[in-house]
Amino acid sequence: MFGVTDGLVANVCLIMGVAGASSEAAHIVLAGIAGLVAGSFSMAMGEYISVRSQHELLDYQIELERTQLRQTPDEERAILVEIYRSRGLSGIGAGRVVDRLLADPKQALDTFVRDEIGLSAATMGSPITAALGSLLAFALGASVPLMPYVVVSGVMALVVSIACTLGALFLVGLGVSRLTHRRPLWSGLRQAALGLVAAGVTYGIGMLLGTAVH
Repeated sequence: MFGVTDGLVANVCLIMGVAGASSEAAHIVLAGIAGLVAGSFSMAMGEYISVRSQHELLDYQIELERTQLRQTPDEERAILVEIYRSRGLSGIGAGRVVDRLLADPKQALDTFVRDEIGLSAATMGSPITAALGSLLAFALGASVPLMPYVVVSGVMALVVSIACTLGALFLVGLGVSRLTHRRPLWSGLRQAALGLVAAGVTYGIGMLLGTAVH
């Protein structure tokens, strides 16, 4: 949903900015396509690097913990005991749990990385899957304000583009409300209003720049 929102807002702002500066439909469509492609690949690359970096950090931390478990096992045991004591176990109970974990080196290593550092491969996902998801989500959102200019032209295209974008933002806001447990109508209207403000600002800037250039 957030990738779709980025695509909607980024491309409608780009399209409105160009529309404010020029009435040439070809210029607007070209800008919209460029924004869709550039934004989609930018989002995909950013997401890939982000998730890939998390995996690399996890690999580094695993090797570091493996070394520490081998070189300073008593210190590592004490750290893990304190973690479990902070979660409500008694000193004796925490010690027993930790001793059972340390009996299995792989399990001990996974536990240290998860509980002491807060990293887990299970929650990170695949860098490629994350990149593709971001690319498709952004492209889907960015196509909404662009499609009206492919089908119609002139003022009608501008009106339909804004209407479709606001409607899509409203629906995304409704979806977000299911995650945040906020009022659906408020979330949808807020999303649409923010998109309208952003589009209005860029359209105004486009008009000023277009007047100055011409």
